[in-house]
Amino acid sequence: MTGDVVVNLADGVYRLSAPLELTPQDSGRNGFKVVYQAAPGARPLLSGGRAVTGWQLFDAGRNLYRAPVPAGTQSRQFYVDGIRAVRARPELNPPGFDKNDSGFAAADPVYASWPNPTDLEIVTRRDWKHMRCPVESITPRGSGSQINAVNPCWANTGVPSRPDDLYPYSGSGKVGIDKVSWLENALPLLDQPGEWYLDRSAGYVYYMPRAGEDLASADTELAVAESLVEMTGTPGHLDVVNDDDARAAYTGSWTVSAQRAFGDVGDDVHSTSADGDAVEFSFTGTGIDVLGERSSDLGDIDVYVDGQFDRTVSAQGAERRLAQQVVYSRTGLAKGPHTVRLVKKSGQSMVIDGFSVVPEVIEPVHDIALRGITFGYSTWLQPSGPEGYADNQAGVVWVGTRGQVARIPGAVRVTRGQRIEISQSEFGRIGGTAVEFGNGTQDSKLVGNRITDISGAGVSVGEFDDHWLTDANRQTARITVSDNYISRVAGEFEDAAGVSVGYTRDVGVEHNEIAELPYSGVSLGWGWGWDSPYSDADKNGQRHGTNYAQSNRIVGNYVHDVMKVLADGAPVYTLGGQGDGSVRSVLSGNVLSKGGSKDPRSKGIYHDEGSSWWDTHDNVVSQTGEFWTHEWTSSIHDITIHANFTDDGRKENNGTNVTITEDNTLVTDGAWPQGAKDIVAAAGVRAPYRGTVLPANQLVNDGEVGPLLAPATITYTGGWSVERQRELGDLNGDIHSTSTDGDSASITFTGTGIQVLGERNSDQGRLSVTLDGAAAGTVDTNAPTRVAQAVVYEVSGLPYGQHTVKLTKTGGTYAVIDGFRLDRSINEDDPAIGYSGSWATYANRGHGDFNDDVRATTENGASVTVPFTGTRIDVRTGTNSDQGQVDVYIDGRYRKTIDTYAPTRSAQQSVFTADLPDGYHTLRLVKKSGQYLVVDRFTIR
Repeated sequence: MTGDVVVNLADGVYRLSAPLELTPQDSGRNGFKVVYQAAPGARPLLSGGRAVTGWQLFDAGRNLYRAPVPAGTQSRQFYVDGIRAVRARPELNPPGFDKNDSGFAAADPVYASWPNPTDLEIVTRRDWKHMRCPVESITPRGSGSQINAVNPCWANTGVPSRPDDLYPYSGSGKVGIDKVSWLENALPLLDQPGEWYLDRSAGYVYYMPRAGEDLASADTELAVAESLVEMTGTPGHLDVVNDDDARAAYTGSWTVSAQRAFGDVGDDVHSTSADGDAVEFSFTGTGIDVLGERSSDLGDIDVYVDGQFDRTVSAQGAERRLAQQVVYSRTGLAKGPHTVRLVKKSGQSMVIDGFSVVPEVIEPVHDIALRGITFGYSTWLQPSGPEGYADNQAGVVWVGTRGQVARIPGAVRVTRGQRIEISQSEFGRIGGTAVEFGNGTQDSKLVGNRITDISGAGVSVGEFDDHWLTDANRQTARITVSDNYISRVAGEFEDAAGVSVGYTRDVGVEHNEIAELPYSGVSLGWGWGWDSPYSDADKNGQRHGTNYAQSNRIVGNYVHDVMKVLADGAPVYTLGGQGDGSVRSVLSGNVLSKGGSKDPRSKGIYHDEGSSWWDTHDNVVSQTGEFWTHEWTSSIHDITIHANFTDDGRKENNGTNVTITEDNTLVTDGAWPQGAKDIVAAAGVRAPYRGTVLPANQLVNDGEVGPLLAPATITYTGGWSVERQRELGDLNGDIHSTSTDGDSASITFTGTGIQVLGERNSDQGRLSVTLDGAAAGTVDTNAPTRVAQAVVYEVSGLPYGQHTVKLTKTGGTYAVIDGFRLDRSINEDDPAIGYSGSWATYANRGHGDFNDDVRATTENGASVTVPFTGTRIDVRTGTNSDQGQVDVYIDGRYRKTIDTYAPTRSAQQSVFTADLPDGYHTLRLVKKSGQYLVVDRFTIR
């Protein structure tokens, strides 16, 4: 290749029955990439959905409709006009269920008569876990019903404590299903508008429309494809087999030692004390890792491959015994059958714990980019089968019969990749995780994407069971997740995080905005106290090993409104070790706000079990549920926490060598110092991505710190107070309120419009309004019932500049301010805007241009494309006698032709406005006639 190979995707929907598969043979060459991108002005959708048509009224009394699909169709997600429907379910925490060995005894006999009982699913929320088990059968039981759950799901969610052979996968045991939070997916449960049910065997989709929905014209989509794009190198996932595998032949006086409490694979090892004793392992592949242990009583081992001496290795280590250690590794063999033979040479003992075969040649998929593409309507079917969704933590689940771990797969999945780029794309309506970088992917990036409405995690990086790897070429490393907007993920698997990171080296989670989650925002690390030298007997005992994680970064993110459903998490949560202290991982420059929306136990910064070698500094932590920083047990070690700002003085430090310095600043009465404000200003999504991935109508809270979309301040005069956690639907869970007439709130902003949010209720009254010092009328916030986040005042179309809105209480018992949203104007030179053809910039014209400059072209056919996220765009530019007609395209489709001709020159005139569904859009203007097409600014809501 002598340049990038670019594949332009035209606008439209590309329905996939199987994923787009890209392999090493589809990769770039000579430093160039193969690029799959949206054509100019297009927004192609790669869809895993199947359109559902032929709706008929099924039950008029219930307003229930149904439509046919092929018998045997499987799906877990259904959408009407892009809005996710809810699988049929009853009230939360229904009464009358008692757990027993095989499931639940129900007091109600009706369940035994339900059709398709194997479609039903038992769902449980518990602490930090969210578990789902399908039903195997329902039978009569006395005067009630017996609901039997399927295995191995039920076994994997029902063990009350951790088996000893699962280290280091679970630090707190398989805390299981102990109650029915709700049942899901049965036709008798379909009783609310917006609910649906798929009868897989008969081939029907049932749906109860929401108000205003017309199924005759609606776009109704069933998600059926599990994967959309798979970039796959070799080998795939690397598994470890136990030392008792049938391919291992031991000669000499070997003994098997089990339940040693050291953390062995399978909780056992083969060991010998006789020099000359050997083990030979036969395998087919291209490489092998042999796991043993390291300790001071171990010595040298001679290793032979295919009968030829390779080298002598040593298993000797420090006094502390380390389990699951790679004592020999070899790759690069010709693919085929091989043997590896290890012979004890010295030391008191030789220990064999397991083997991992490298089955294929190590050949990454590489140098591929996906740009400007929309991905949607995928599903994930494992939870509907015998594995169910047996949650361990953070979207990592138990599978199989021996407690193996797996995770929610990505709709776009990279396995063994190098130099992969996914940028400026949109992920939504995804039934699993949106994007996954795993199995040794390196030097890749996910940048400038919008990720919303996801069932699982937003992004998953790294594996959760390859802690033992020592070969740097096979480790997940040097991946950047930056400048993405990640919101409303974990919608179906509520324990998943916005960004979930396992064992990795040099991974950066940087300058993302992560919001509206049931659990943690960022979860990084695994293994609990596995590699901690500091024993915590009730958690870790003597079980110790190592992992390769180190030098990771969580920097500059804005994480807010998380922990809205589950417990014991945080905006940023870390777990497990981060190296040996030679280099530290960094947590800095983050703004972490409203981390305890529903859980009073939620933390701000949560370094959990085994977290180590973190440099945690210059973060702003606001409105936590419990502690602003939480290091609660001795296995948490060697962390420095300094130069942070918080408005919550509560903290806990029971770690080892964990230092919380005196230069952390406690802020009172919202008086954030300039250092905190500087962190706030720099956090979150950066230009040029801010204008394309952030929602244009993003809300700003009534007093909370957070990156603002435009310069704005709010000042309260009088006796206002802050009320938090009222559980009434307040923005970010808090409000400012006053009961005194004459008290006022003034919002000064730079822009063209604002919506002020308050509350309507029977105890609310009037607010008098001034705009830029002039009376602007009175608004009445009285209403018979409470409405949270109500728009109490709005204005738009103002001349761009600084404005001040002042609201003064003049009646009623209370006045409430909950936040505001600003219209956003972007200049014609914004980096996100694309130009085609010959354009020139003209500045300082003296005509009143926005930012005192415009861009213009004289070439018919020249165009400008503006990507944006929001519900409205207003094109503002100059009009004059030397200008003419312009064709306007929205989302790749022709909308209308506008005329920018005027007898005399005027600046910043509105020449086109479009109101659109909330989401990602593109506006394209194409010059058609006249001497000039002039572009000045675009205002987005």
